[in-house]
Amino acid sequence: MAVTLKGDKEISIIPTTKGKSLRINLNENIYGTFSEIGAGQETVRNFFRSGGSSGTIAKAMSAYDKDFSDAIYGMEDDHRYVTEGRLKKMLKHEIRLMEQRLSRDKHPNKFFFSYANTVATIDFAKQFKGHGWVGIRFQLDPLEDYNEIVLHLRFKETDGTLQQETLGKLGVNLIYGAFYMNDNPKDLLASLYDNLHKDQLEIDMINFSGPRFMYVDNRLMSLQLVKNGMTNAVMFDSNGSNLLPAHVLYKKNILALRGSFRPVTRVNMDMYENAKKQFFGEKKVEEENTKIVFEITLANLRSEGKINERDFLDRAELLCSLGQNVMITNFQEYYKLVEYFSEFSKFRIGLAMGVESLVQIFDEKYYRNLSGGILEAFGKLFFKDLKIYMYPLKDKETGELITSENLKVHPRMIELYKFFKTNGKLIDIKNYDPEILEVFSRTILELIAKSKKGWEEMVPEGIADLIKSRKLFGYSR
Repeated sequence: MAVTLKGDKEISIIPTTKGKSLRINLNENIYGTFSEIGAGQETVRNFFRSGGSSGTIAKAMSAYDKDFSDAIYGMEDDHRYVTEGRLKKMLKHEIRLMEQRLSRDKHPNKFFFSYANTVATIDFAKQFKGHGWVGIRFQLDPLEDYNEIVLHLRFKETDGTLQQETLGKLGVNLIYGAFYMNDNPKDLLASLYDNLHKDQLEIDMINFSGPRFMYVDNRLMSLQLVKNGMTNAVMFDSNGSNLLPAHVLYKKNILALRGSFRPVTRVNMDMYENAKKQFFGEKKVEEENTKIVFEITLANLRSEGKINERDFLDRAELLCSLGQNVMITNFQEYYKLVEYFSEFSKFRIGLAMGVESLVQIFDEKYYRNLSGGILEAFGKLFFKDLKIYMYPLKDKETGELITSENLKVHPRMIELYKFFKTNGKLIDIKNYDPEILEVFSRTILELIAKSKKGWEEMVPEGIADLIKSRKLFGYSR
């Protein structure tokens, strides 16, 4: 027994990759298959090297040849191989074979699983670092239905061998987490980086499903990815399912609306509708090839220095009810958001915002960390095919309507502002509703907190009922 001394501190010890794989190997009930395509067979190699693998590994395979792969799993409609659809086919196919070929009479206590990955590592020219899909389908009781965890990763390393080793460790972490940490998905998520570093890979999407994850909100898991620094941005759809931004935004026109949406107001939706009409009216924009995103920056989710998860879900709930795709990012500055979009699309990008947001864009204090200051930021912001659509503001004191024509910026920024205005980069949103210009989220929250009426007319149709029925934002009546 180890000696404990006065003054000793508690240290959380992360099991090694070998330790994790050995623990699984020594469990006589865990039994499954490994199917790995695109980066060697690094995950199963860890189990072979740990010892005792014959009790865990039913089969290991790697169908590298596309014709072989198609013959086993079927051909994808888009003829691509590194996709979520391909991964799920692999997982289901291997489990089906397990069930067919292994008798439950002979293996009454076995927990079957199938682990799979389909990956493209760094290319020879080292222009594309590579990405992949990784997943596990597993059960925790022989009589229980299967659970599933599927994630997408992007490699950051520039060496193919290192990428393979990284993938192998990630695979072990995923399998270990599925069996031993399924009761706490947040800890499971964090454990995916055990014995790894965030400089090695980025996890930008994860979905949990199955009986053990019935109460897991995948939107909250998305938030954890950004909160933990695993990725810079995540997306989810109106059903609450996580989306892969790279897939959704690829070669698309993008219109983004940033806000706190706490709660979403009629002004937000009026801005959305009118900005959308003007954006679709652009010659370079095709409506059927456009993705619209309601974006919330992580800074907007912090309350007293911490992320308020319940508050986040309240906002997400309302936006999803309106059928919107929601993006969570850690990009406080707009130019970083545009840079991110530009990774996936060279088509026209639109940003819809209010007057206050536009004023902040022209504030030098946000760019002091850049060697080129505001000019460097604006080069990144407006270099791409970008247009900003500005929603007007009614001055509370004077009643004056503030548009791009009379907006006041810092004297040093006036000429810069005029330059972008003259070149058609700043456009006023037209056909707005003048009756709702004095509607603000903070006013709605104050009225809700004081149990006063009148706020119901300030939010889109159906939103008030949701707030009341689900008692969101502190509603208590």
